[in-house]
Amino acid sequence: MAYELPALPYEYTALEPYISKSTLEFHHDKHHAAYVTNYNAAVEGTELATMSIEDVIKAVAEDASKAGIFNNAAQSWNHSFYWNCIKPNGGGTPSGALADKINADFGSFENFVTQFKQAGATQFGSGWAWLVLDNGTLKVTKTPNAGNPITAGQIPLLTMDVWEHAYYLDYQNKRPAYMDDFVAKLINWDFVAENFATAS
Repeated sequence: MAYELPALPYEYTALEPYISKSTLEFHHDKHHAAYVTNYNAAVEGTELATMSIEDVIKAVAEDASKAGIFNNAAQSWNHSFYWNCIKPNGGGTPSGALADKINADFGSFENFVTQFKQAGATQFGSGWAWLVLDNGTLKVTKTPNAGNPITAGQIPLLTMDVWEHAYYLDYQNKRPAYMDDFVAKLINWDFVAENFATAS
């Protein structure tokens, strides 16, 4: 069963002015689509083709000979997840059980934001910043390139793409400005809360 490129869960102009139509057209229709195409071509006719993409990511993560499969599988998954982590009129603060857990594990929402932005800012080159559930504890982590926390047994709840193609058309080299807008204006806390409820 081929992995399909999901449609964006909003219109191409819906995230403006923070993420432009042009960025979404390149990021989703070109970059994400290419990862999906390359992944499906790589696993076609192999035993991996019958596995879920999550199982493929975990199965090939440590196999250097399958680095190409891992990169395209993980990037396909990461982007599908990322689109749902943002929404029009997003940002702000979470509520309910997720907010309580963030306060318990980070000390405050502000401490979480500081750690999350720091993870994005200190990821040298391309990669991702994540909020994950790790053995019952919320943690901020970062992964280089196509890395995904599920290979470390962690459950992703939120991700921020810090590859340049995620923000360069709109912010050029100002990654911190993109991260500020991501947290304040874009995070889909409803999606993050659903992931937390499912994982808890």
